[in-house]
Amino acid sequence: MSGEKSISALLRGMSPVLNEGDFVFCTVAHASAFQGTDVLGTFREKEGLTAILERERADALGLEYSFVAAWITLTIHSALDAVGLTAAFATALGKAGISCNVIAAFYHDHIFVAKDDAAKAMDVLQALSRAGESS
Repeated sequence: MSGEKSISALLRGMSPVLNEGDFVFCTVAHASAFQGTDVLGTFREKEGLTAILERERADALGLEYSFVAAWITLTIHSALDAVGLTAAFATALGKAGISCNVIAAFYHDHIFVAKDDAAKAMDVLQALSRAGESS
């Protein structure tokens, strides 16, 4: 089951959705620090285990973080080897002064932006999708 590869189809159909909640990036030495708490995602780096989780869960575990994010999902099933989608939305967000952290999962791309930038980011992404419809 492969995803979409056409950049024009990806832009037209990306349909961004703002997920509810506040999300944070934390780093720990071992997954045991999460004490069975469900995390959104993890990535092992040589310095430690990075995890993305709901802010409330991080607070309950006493985990440190420095960035509170909103989570936006592009609902189109993008292929992992598709070319240009990340560059297109990262460029559009960057031009609007919005930093983004991107996770490409099997079905969808997930964008984390500063919580205060969520509404503006949604506007930028929706405009980018509309522009893709007209090209």
